[in-house]
Amino acid sequence: MDLKALQNGSDFRGIAVDTEEYKANLTAEQVRKIGVGMIHWLRDQKHLAEKQEAGQLRIGIGHDSRITADSLKQALIDCFSAHQIHVMDFGLATTPAMFMATQFPQYDCDAAIMITASHLPYYFNGLKLFTKIGGAEKEDIAYIAAESDAPLAEGPGSVEKTEILTAYAADMVEKIRQGMKTTEAAPLKGFQIVVDAGNGAGGFFAEKVLAALGADTTGSQFLEPDGTFPNHIPNPDNKEAMESIRQAVLTNQADLGVIFDTDVDRSAVVDRTGEVINRNNLIAVLATIVLEEYPGSSIVTNSPTSSHLKAFIEEKGGQQVRYISGYRNVINKMIDLNKEGIETPLAIETSGHAAFKENYDLDDGAYVIAKLLMLLPRLREEGRSLGELIADLQQPAETQEIRFKILAENVRAYGEQVIQDIAAFVDKTEGMAIDPENHEGVRVDVSGTYGSGWFLLRMSLHEPLLVLQVENDVEGKNRFVFERLKTFFQSYEELDQTSLIQLLSN
Repeated sequence: MDLKALQNGSDFRGIAVDTEEYKANLTAEQVRKIGVGMIHWLRDQKHLAEKQEAGQLRIGIGHDSRITADSLKQALIDCFSAHQIHVMDFGLATTPAMFMATQFPQYDCDAAIMITASHLPYYFNGLKLFTKIGGAEKEDIAYIAAESDAPLAEGPGSVEKTEILTAYAADMVEKIRQGMKTTEAAPLKGFQIVVDAGNGAGGFFAEKVLAALGADTTGSQFLEPDGTFPNHIPNPDNKEAMESIRQAVLTNQADLGVIFDTDVDRSAVVDRTGEVINRNNLIAVLATIVLEEYPGSSIVTNSPTSSHLKAFIEEKGGQQVRYISGYRNVINKMIDLNKEGIETPLAIETSGHAAFKENYDLDDGAYVIAKLLMLLPRLREEGRSLGELIADLQQPAETQEIRFKILAENVRAYGEQVIQDIAAFVDKTEGMAIDPENHEGVRVDVSGTYGSGWFLLRMSLHEPLLVLQVENDVEGKNRFVFERLKTFFQSYEELDQTSLIQLLSN
């Protein structure tokens, strides 16, 4: 099988275990090939050939709670240890912690691999790759796939079993104390904070970070790693998952609820009133924090954010840069803006991927929570909740999303043609106007007959889909937008319009 089929943007991802519906394509053999390609990448692209040949190249491997983690990890260990590489087996880890394995001097890894498929169902798995300068780009993944069968000299390596979550948590605890400007051992004493790890890798946060800072974590749930994810999808962007942590906060009368995705590169919270702070709300809270620290700065988000979020950020003196979806895209845009001299402390997607310039430009769900924890003592003194920080953020009356499967052989060309055509359609439609401040697909402001809001039509990042998101401040007006757009879409025979038909039939 061609490894290019397993490329998922800037990582590898696939089916790792046979099911009744799917046959595994990310097998131990495929992972071994990825390991070979990665060695070539480190040797040729990262200029580490001499270090590898001297037996001094160090690669760290960690994984989340998925049931296929051990077999895939062993395939990597077998590959690397047969090619003069020192392997550090970190066992259960998180994606941000594996990047830190390249930064912490006690590990000093030249590269690190996190075995994870984020929030996807149990039968998926994947590989995220890091070097000392950050995460792999899509070009790196393509190079690794292309070099997976290239010959490579063998030689004995070594394997060391260790763990990283204790060191990672200790570093996080120190950062939180510094952010609070305190040396107090238990600055969170008197706070009850519940954690929902969704049976992923984030359970450590309750004991090793929150309890270490003095918080009461009674009521925390699903902390035990279980790759079958028996309770709910570990995904801060999922309504059922967020309702689960919301109920835990209310039942336990906690001050805060924290939820992570499987590999802890995303997170969200619920405040003491039960207000869910994810998606646009999380962006608004973090924007409030960074604009206080860096007045007048810019914040990069992905494109499908509320128009009200833009107004909220601008009212606080900041600038929102709506950019192409995909966490590497928004992070790289932040990096580029900072290089241009435009102060940009935060890049964040509505999915919860958030990276701070001050934290290695790394999307780290635990660090997001750390930034929020730094505020808690001050908010308590002021008698406020986290949710009150965004009281001025207007919420839309309706938000809906539908997806059109593209049936054409050349998916991207067909999808881009539809996007180009809808722009012309909008130009001829009264009550619709293209928003020029957009980098992805076409974004359209709607008014008059269509209420007050917007819609965005864009290509899916990794699937053969067109994604249509519609938001409105007037209850019931989304339907008018969908009905008008139906007259446009019905002429495209190679778009599966089932979702639109179903929506309008209700």
